[in-house]
Amino acid sequence: MNTYHHPSPFALDCGAVLPSLELAYHTYGSAENPVVWVCHALTANSDVADWWPGTVVEGGFLDPKRYFVVCANILGSCYGSTGPMSVDPATGERWYDDFPALTIRDIARANLLLADHLGIARVRAIVGGSIGGFQALEMEILRPGFAERLALVATSAVATPWCVALNESHRMAIEADCSWGERRVDAAQRGLAAARSIGLLSYRGPAAYNATQQGEGRAASYQRYQGEKFVKRFDAYSYYALTRAMDSHDVRGGLDSIACPVCIVGITTDIILPPVEQEFLAGHLPDARFHLIESDFGHDGFLVEHRKLNDIFAPFIL
Repeated sequence: MNTYHHPSPFALDCGAVLPSLELAYHTYGSAENPVVWVCHALTANSDVADWWPGTVVEGGFLDPKRYFVVCANILGSCYGSTGPMSVDPATGERWYDDFPALTIRDIARANLLLADHLGIARVRAIVGGSIGGFQALEMEILRPGFAERLALVATSAVATPWCVALNESHRMAIEADCSWGERRVDAAQRGLAAARSIGLLSYRGPAAYNATQQGEGRAASYQRYQGEKFVKRFDAYSYYALTRAMDSHDVRGGLDSIACPVCIVGITTDIILPPVEQEFLAGHLPDARFHLIESDFGHDGFLVEHRKLNDIFAPFIL
């Protein structure tokens, strides 16, 4: 993992200014090759090869022998980039819930600062799934022509009321924890575990659960296990900040400025950002094509169905 230290304060859409900005990032392959920029989803990190198996491999659409693959840990996260767990230089203490509100556009602008730092003026493609697709759209709107093409999966032009309602339910679960607001790293862990349980239901959907969690008590124990597992790698303040940033997404007014070819993939069982959202994107972009893949894994299908994505994205990016 590498870290980019931005040399000056970073102004946010909310009017606040971050005194310092750091972005953790990973790269794969040779910098001499065409660049493919990956924007990750809500609680992932910059190590694409770790969380997106079957993609950063020879023959995959993120083939490190063919491309220079770059992924930044998003602003507001807890995997090395500036976020609520970072130290506020003004106080010498962690930000916690004093961290300023972020937008997807803030995250996209930070990504572009890293691109400038790396000397990347243009990329072969930006690839993004879910909130990663939000970032990809914002990056190309902010800097038209930066990407030769966009490859998007399980994403949308706007955070719909349904999506916002799900995120608010996550935040309500966190707020219900009596330790929420306490200035410590492990605050609201029980609430965060409950939020993760709510999230998993919407990420997977009934088909995935009914296929994999048969047996007395198995589904219940799975939810508790996943909640406990999640709080070991993430914190409530970062999760709260990122879901709020996700709610800010709305690029419907800027889609006609995206002139590059766009390949959009929907997943049949996605109940967070269902195929109708990708169809809307395809219908409102000047040069877009839409593919629908069958999967029992809901929204998380974009992480699981790498073979199907390789078949679609590899020739498109090439």
